[in-house]
Amino acid sequence: MGGASAVGPRGAGPSRDGWLSRRDEQVAELMDAADADPAMLAKTYERFRLVNAVVSGERAVYTRWLRPRRSAGRVVRVLDIGSGSADLPRRLLRWATRDRLRLVVTAIDPDARAMTWAAARPSTPGLTLRRAMSGDLVAEGERFDVVLSNHVLHHLDGRELGALLRDSESLLAPGGVAVHGDIERSRPGYAGFWLGTLPFAGNLLAGSYIRPDGLTSIRRSHTAAELALVLPAGWMVRRAIPSRLEAVRRADV
Repeated sequence: MGGASAVGPRGAGPSRDGWLSRRDEQVAELMDAADADPAMLAKTYERFRLVNAVVSGERAVYTRWLRPRRSAGRVVRVLDIGSGSADLPRRLLRWATRDRLRLVVTAIDPDARAMTWAAARPSTPGLTLRRAMSGDLVAEGERFDVVLSNHVLHHLDGRELGALLRDSESLLAPGGVAVHGDIERSRPGYAGFWLGTLPFAGNLLAGSYIRPDGLTSIRRSHTAAELALVLPAGWMVRRAIPSRLEAVRRADV
C-alpha cells in the first residue's frame, strides 16, 4: 500500500501535513444523523456483517476472550454494548454452539433504528436484544462474565468514555473481563480501508454509509498512546489485528 500518506481527507489527492496526527472529534458519521436515510441505514446494517467479518477481528475476540471460559455445565453471560445490527453476538453464538460453549448474550443499543432492524432478523437462540444504555443495566444490578463493545469508543467524548468504563467495571461478575475493541487511527489503516473498499464502492457497498463512515471512524479513533492516557487505573491497552485496539479490564476473582 505504498504510501498511506497519498490518501487525503476525502480519500483522494495528497495528504496534508499532520493529517491524522490528531483525533478529529468534530467529524460525525452520516448514519448517526437523526435524518439519515432509512433505506441507506438498512443497507448499512445488512452489509455490516460482511465488513465486520474482515475488519473487526471478531473470531480473535471469540477465541481469546470467550472460548477459554468453556466448562461443563457453566453458562457464560456476555453483554455486547452498542450492538447496532447485532451481527457480532450472532456470530459469537454460532461459534459457541459449534464448540459446545454454553453462551447467552444480551445485546444493547440506545438507537431505536438499530434495535428495530436487528429484532426483525431471524431469532438466534441465546440472544436477547434490548434498547438500553449500559447504565440501565448497572441500575438493574446485572452482572456478566464478559462485557464487550465493537467500534463504540470512537463515537464517545471524554465524559461518555468515562461513563462506559465505569459501567463496564460495575457490570463485571467476579473473574470477568471487559474488552472494548476499536479501530487504531493511522495513515496505513486509513489508506488500507480506502483502497480495500474502493472496488466495492459501486456494488456491494453502494447505497450504504459504510465507506464514508468507515473513513470518518478512523479519523475519530484513538492511537494506542492516546487511549492509554485516558484509561483509568486497572485498564490496559492491547493491540490487535487488523489495525485494532482493545481496552481491557479484568475483574478480581
